[in-house]
Amino acid sequence: MKEVGNYVKQKRKQVGLTQVQLAENAGVGLRFVRELERGKETLRCDTVNQVLALFGAKLGPVPQTTKNGEL
Repeated sequence: MKEVGNYVKQKRKQVGLTQVQLAENAGVGLRFVRELERGKETLRCDTVNQVLALFGAKLGPVPQTTKNGEL
C-alpha cells in the first residue's frame, strides 16, 4: 500500500489539491486520505478505488505465486 499512497500523494500535488479537497472530491473522509497516503495496510479496496478513480486509476487483482514461482 505504500506505493499506492505515494502515487495518490504525488498525483494530488500535481493537480494542486489539498488532502481536504481530495477527500471532498472523492467523497471520502480526510482521515481516510491521510491513512491512504501513509500506506495503511487495512483500507477498503472499494474506497481506495474511489480516490484512485479521480486520477483514472484503480486497484486490481494481484496474482499470487507459489514458492517455486508458479501461479
